[in-house]
Amino acid sequence: MSVISTEVEFTLPLGYRDGDGNLHRNGVMRLATAGDEILPLKDHRVQANPAYLIVIVLSRVVVRLGNLDMINTKVIEDLYSADFAYLQTLYKRINQVDADDKAT
Repeated sequence: MSVISTEVEFTLPLGYRDGDGNLHRNGVMRLATAGDEILPLKDHRVQANPAYLIVIVLSRVVVRLGNLDMINTKVIEDLYSADFAYLQTLYKRINQVDADDKAT
């Protein structure tokens, strides 16, 4: 049986530039919970535009980005497209269960 790592460090390809001009590239993403995927479905922004779901989910599971005090949907919205795609891919990779890891 392997130990499950619940957090993964990452480095964004381009990085998020905050309002003061500081670049934030290094961060941490945690594993998603059922609530991370279910609760945003009630959000009016998701109901109006289902594609917004991943923005809310990423804002919940990215627990650190540089030295930002808080990661919210505005931070995720302001990411460069390449960084947004990188986080989506990372999210999918760390939250899927490989066939070899399934309990029998």
